[in-house]
Amino acid sequence: MVKQITVTQSEPASTNGVAALDRAIAILDAFATADRSLSLAEIAARTGLYKSTILRLANSLLRGQLLERLDDGRYRVGPATFRLGALYQRSVVAIDILLPIMRDLAERSWESVAFYVRSGDVRTCLYRVESKHPIRYTIREGDVLPLLAGSGGRVLAAFSGQQGEPYETIRKTYHCLSVGDRDPETAGVSAPVFGPGPTLLGALTLSGPSTRVDAAFLQRMKNPLIEAAARATRAFGEDASMLEQAARKAGAETEGVKSLDSA
Repeated sequence: MVKQITVTQSEPASTNGVAALDRAIAILDAFATADRSLSLAEIAARTGLYKSTILRLANSLLRGQLLERLDDGRYRVGPATFRLGALYQRSVVAIDILLPIMRDLAERSWESVAFYVRSGDVRTCLYRVESKHPIRYTIREGDVLPLLAGSGGRVLAAFSGQQGEPYETIRKTYHCLSVGDRDPETAGVSAPVFGPGPTLLGALTLSGPSTRVDAAFLQRMKNPLIEAAARATRAFGEDASMLEQAARKAGAETEGVKSLDSA
């Protein structure tokens, strides 16, 4: 089906910026799913824009990689549209899947829960649910942290192929526990979350001040944390059997410690 978009071109100069943006959006909207490319005449016919207007706006779209001009003079949508689409898909789907799981974990532990993604040689906090305690370990969504420090960063590095220890062990156990690794006053435990492929999507982290979140507490929370990562992985459409196995092992280890303490 051919898309037909009509854009008025009679706006005064004072609204030129808004009008130009509207027209640029109309050019992109002219492309239908079945279109591999469109000629200048086809874009003009679908949008109602003058060819001179399309050519002028196309230059900006080309610079932003939202549009590409082919050797034959035809146009197709550019790679930046793919990136924006991927960001939208990741953002909408991820938040719907992850936040309920993160809230459940935060409710169970009373500590902060975050989801980190790798960004080159660093990691970024994509989502966060705060602790119920008045004294908490504060990281905001969007904050950037080192990759090779802290449990979340080390999990991301391990499942991105980082060699040596502790990364070999993290890949075997599907979690990382750290106390004072990145910050001497904080502690946390993290597990990976996967999507189809499997593809590493990020790291789920439970953390807090080390005065409250000590090694014993983290040991107890290993099983719930890995179970939460498995739940997220299943929701993203990937097999979570290895995470489930790791969660059971972590749970057995915790029970073993409890038995020794009560003996």
